[in-house]
Amino acid sequence: MIFKKYIAAGLLGGAALLAAAGCGGVNQAQEQHVWRVGTDASYAPFGFQDEKSHEYVGYDIDIIRAIAETQGHEVAIKNLNFDGLIPALQTGDLDIAISDMTISEDRAKTVDFTDSYYKAGLSIVVRADETRYDSFDDLRGQKVGVTIGSTGAEVGATIPAVQLREYSTIADAFLDLQNGGVDAVVNDTPVDEYYVQNKGKGIAKVVPAQINQEDLGIAVKKGNAALLEQLNAGLRTIKENGTYAKIYRKWFGKEPPAE
Repeated sequence: MIFKKYIAAGLLGGAALLAAAGCGGVNQAQEQHVWRVGTDASYAPFGFQDEKSHEYVGYDIDIIRAIAETQGHEVAIKNLNFDGLIPALQTGDLDIAISDMTISEDRAKTVDFTDSYYKAGLSIVVRADETRYDSFDDLRGQKVGVTIGSTGAEVGATIPAVQLREYSTIADAFLDLQNGGVDAVVNDTPVDEYYVQNKGKGIAKVVPAQINQEDLGIAVKKGNAALLEQLNAGLRTIKENGTYAKIYRKWFGKEPPAE
C-alpha cells in the first residue's frame, strides 16, 4: 500500500513537472510575439504619455503598433531618454527603437534602420516675444538648447561661437527656453510645431525657416536582418492598405507627402 502511494505521488509529481514545463513553453512562445519597443515619450506628437489614460500615444506609437499587427506581433512600450535608446538596442534590452530618430551615417554604424517612415527637418523655437532671430545664421554666439544625441545637437554644434546646452529631454529644453536659460531651441519641426500649438501656446513660436530635411527610421540592433525585414514588410503593407495615411492625418492634419 505504501509502495503504491509512492508510485502515485511520483506520477503526480511528474505530471506536475510536465504541466509546468508546458506552461513555460507557452509563455515563452507568447513572449516571442511581443516586440520590446523603446521610445522617448517627451516628443509629442511622435510619442508621449496621455494625461488621462497614462498610456503611451502618438504617431510613432500608432505606426509601430500597426506594423506589428501586420506581422502577428504585439508591442510592449518602454519609455527611455533619447540618448539611451541605441545603447539599449545594443545590449539587447530592446528589440526596436522608434522615437523621431533621424537616419544618419553615424547612427547607421551601430544600428540598422528601416525604410523612411517620415520626412522631418530641424527648425528653431524661440520665445513668443523674440524678434532677433529670422534664420539659422542669427544663432551665432547665442545660447542654444538641444537634446543629447539628437541631430539638433549635431547641427547646433556647427554654429559659430555657440553656447550649446544639452538636455536629457526636449521638455527640459523648452522649459529652460521659457525661463530664459537659453535663447533658442533647435529641434525637429513637427515636435516644435506641436509644442507651440499646445503646451507652448502663447509662450513660444517657431521661426519660419526650416534648416534641413531628414528621413526618420525605425532602429534595430546591428545585424538583426530578420526583424528589419519584418518591419519593412509591415511598413510597406500599411502604406499600401491606407493605414499609414490614416495615422499621418490623425497626428499631422494633412496628407503624407508623395513618395
